[in-house]
Amino acid sequence: MDPARPSASRLGIWHGRIAGLDEELDGLRARRTVDLGGATVLPGFVDAHSHLAWTGMAAALVDLSGLRTRDAVLAAVRRAADAVAGDGWVDLAGYDQRPLGGHLTRDDLEQAAPGRRLYVRHTSGHACLVSDAVLATVTEDELAAHASGVVRDASGWPTGLLEEGAMAIARARRLPYTLAEIVTAVETAGRECLAQGITTVAEAGIVTDLAGSSPVELAAYQVAREQGRLPVRVQTMIPAAMLRPSGAAPGDGIARAIDLGLRTGLGDDRLSIGALKLWLDGGMMARTAALTTPYITPNGSDGGSGQLAFDDDELAALILDAHRAGWQLAIHAIGDAAVDQAIAVVTAAQAAHPRPDARHRVEHCGLVRPDQLPRLAAAGLTAVVQPTFLHAFGDDYSSIMGDERSGWMYRGRSFLDHGIPVAGSSDRPVADGAPLRAMQFMVERTSSGGAPVGPAEAVTADEALAAYTTGSAYACRVDDVAGRLAAGGLADLVVLDADPREVPPSAIAAIPVVATVLGGEVVHGAI
Repeated sequence: MDPARPSASRLGIWHGRIAGLDEELDGLRARRTVDLGGATVLPGFVDAHSHLAWTGMAAALVDLSGLRTRDAVLAAVRRAADAVAGDGWVDLAGYDQRPLGGHLTRDDLEQAAPGRRLYVRHTSGHACLVSDAVLATVTEDELAAHASGVVRDASGWPTGLLEEGAMAIARARRLPYTLAEIVTAVETAGRECLAQGITTVAEAGIVTDLAGSSPVELAAYQVAREQGRLPVRVQTMIPAAMLRPSGAAPGDGIARAIDLGLRTGLGDDRLSIGALKLWLDGGMMARTAALTTPYITPNGSDGGSGQLAFDDDELAALILDAHRAGWQLAIHAIGDAAVDQAIAVVTAAQAAHPRPDARHRVEHCGLVRPDQLPRLAAAGLTAVVQPTFLHAFGDDYSSIMGDERSGWMYRGRSFLDHGIPVAGSSDRPVADGAPLRAMQFMVERTSSGGAPVGPAEAVTADEALAAYTTGSAYACRVDDVAGRLAAGGLADLVVLDADPREVPPSAIAAIPVVATVLGGEVVHGAI
């Protein structure tokens, strides 16, 4: 993946780094020589947006994602409640209203598990269901403070569904998890990543807001590292909600900060602070991503336009302070209305305080109109995409967007043609995290149901590989040591049984990962 050396047949490793390739190794002795017999060796994949703690936590919960009827879901709720003694919390994951024909309610949960405290997480991470026993502890003031996300029935009674920021109501009662629980979750998810050839992960939001597990969650990553239980290299994104007035000298340009003025870049190759994370809108699955034209419902009626988390002036002030203080920004924007906001505020911040190599990112870039493409490029923004979303959910997303907008979702070709850097990621556990699966979709643009989804956005296998190596390394600001195989870089490798560029596109996802190497050590498989 290095333009200066597109391919090589020999690679040397010394003290966790790449010593050289081909003729650069001439005259050097090796303690060990490994002949891979024609296998394909690539840089270890970089997942630029993932949720390790959430993935590991969800793996230990009752999973509802494969259930297609209301009766099946409620039966699973009943079994889960029966398995938890006393009045303990009953946690379930993978809830999805789409195959059920609509959302369950607190009344449904009460029939399945009367009197129990239920916390049912939506598969998108942008909503949850809670039971009567939980809502009984919530004050009217709390409900009013999160009014836009508290779903109510026709009589004004909360249904138990909490969307976006209103999830804080449930999280305040359920969290925090212990450091020991988080370490185990991170280790579980990290080993899953290694099995897929991933060696570096950007953890897309810790501590607070939608994805955090504890107010001291970064400590869990430090503990995992100290105990040898951090399987992959990790960058942790810090939620913008943690910024507060710093009291710094005005000339320092740090009006708002997290404690001690910490920001992007602190740490080392194994664990570091990455970008500042902001959520501008919700998700397509929950129908909360902010659109300029409403969602289409099955009967063709107006399905609403989602919701924005910030008004323009509030967001502009926050972005300006964070940008000026030296943060890289990771801005969650799925709907085109949120993408408009992201472009506008980053453009304004750069105009006020130019930072040529800020590498601000738009996480997801789920729906991008044609007129937004040149503006994204001019703003210097990187599109951090999750192609597997359209493989897994493309049929549903196409139905709610309609024919024209379906071609604008999670673009590939248009981003590259406009000079917009593309970084590959998974958003696990929302969808399958395997990079090879995502690459196959990028080339084929076909949903799991066999339908084409924006076929004009297809890219080549080389370009798909770049998204999960050079592109994602650039987005994570580690392109000096990762994402390509070159002397001096980290010896992070994935060994594949076949070359993704040479097999039929339909076979890319099925290529076996023979081994994953981190810092010169085989950490998955064998060679």
